[in-house]
Amino acid sequence: MNNKEFFPDGTMIDEWFYDTWIPKLEELGKQYVLTQYHILDDGRIHTQEIQGLIDMAAEEGGGVIVVPAGTYLTGALFFKQGVNLYVADGGTLKGSDDISDYPICETRIEGETCPYFAALINADGLDGFTMCGPGTIDGNGLKSWKAFWLRRTWNPNCTNKDEQRPRLVYISNCRNVLVAGLKLQNAHFWTNHIYRSHHIKYLNCYIYSPAEPVKAPSTDAIDIDVCTDVLVKNCYMEVNDDAVVLKGGKGPWADTMPENGSNERIIVEDCTYGFCHGCLTCGSESIHNRNIIMRRIKVLTSANLLWLKMRPDTPQHYEYITVEDIQGRIDSFININPWTQFYDLKDRKDIAVSYADHIVMKNCNCECDVYFKVKADEKQYMLSDFAFENLQIKAKENRFSEDMIRNVLVKDVVVNICP
Repeated sequence: MNNKEFFPDGTMIDEWFYDTWIPKLEELGKQYVLTQYHILDDGRIHTQEIQGLIDMAAEEGGGVIVVPAGTYLTGALFFKQGVNLYVADGGTLKGSDDISDYPICETRIEGETCPYFAALINADGLDGFTMCGPGTIDGNGLKSWKAFWLRRTWNPNCTNKDEQRPRLVYISNCRNVLVAGLKLQNAHFWTNHIYRSHHIKYLNCYIYSPAEPVKAPSTDAIDIDVCTDVLVKNCYMEVNDDAVVLKGGKGPWADTMPENGSNERIIVEDCTYGFCHGCLTCGSESIHNRNIIMRRIKVLTSANLLWLKMRPDTPQHYEYITVEDIQGRIDSFININPWTQFYDLKDRKDIAVSYADHIVMKNCNCECDVYFKVKADEKQYMLSDFAFENLQIKAKENRFSEDMIRNVLVKDVVVNICP
């Protein structure tokens, strides 16, 4: 890279972020093709057989599990060191819609480490895991979506975990992971969850869950949870919740707990967003995010471009975030408001003050309902050092006020009110 680029705090962007090489099937090691081991497209659940093939590949020195054309049903799978996954054109690895096919294990979910259900694809403690191919990994989540909304009708206070739904992909304690080219769709719960991992790339993926006729609840596209050095590039994301979400813990003492932590050096670029609740969201379980870039993005329709969820029961610091070169249609250009879903101060008596600072939004041409959807509340959080530059905005409402932010720069911003 001849032209040096920098993260928002001035740290140079490492060359790793510019390497978008995707290996071919023959470069992933010895091939273990499902059909060659009597795992067939026959409508049966093949969890034990596929897991046995993963285990055998690991024992034989590694290689790649190949899902050929056809649809192959399975429950939770646990990948081992040296074993990759390739889904061929016309191939679908499809998750069971029976929760008993996903064992309970100690895992990370919604900002907490606790017993919960395994994901469809699980990778823990791996160095150099690749998941790629032109095929599809389908969560088969329709049954659980319907059950969730039925439960919510019966009990409006039920939580996301009450319905007992597995995630599609869970990557934890890993490094040097590549997810490329795949269609990742119809998750029961979160689509991709990355926890305590670093140097993770999502390239050229199609990530989808429906908003109608049955809403797929809480099917976030990519949840980044206590991670560093993550690249999301050339992906299409359309989900019935937030798309790229930065997490890291929640609760009145979340910043002191060893399982929680920061997200740093995250780049989301050259992506297209269909419908989602938030294109880039900090929260709702997040304590510290630093050096975050979202750039060169096309938004077809979204509720929020940049959404900073401020939890009154969690100490938070969102800093050095840049959003630039965005085009498209969103409801709110920037949304900063208190977030009280499942609010619980436990026995803490005070509310820890949170912070959002060094936030830059520039070079955008967007149409929106509300340009500046921000609530000031300095008893709960402090907003400072924001910059809005070179913005062309068409909005039904502006609502901008410099009084809500300490030290704000506004330069070449045009907001045209269009009822």
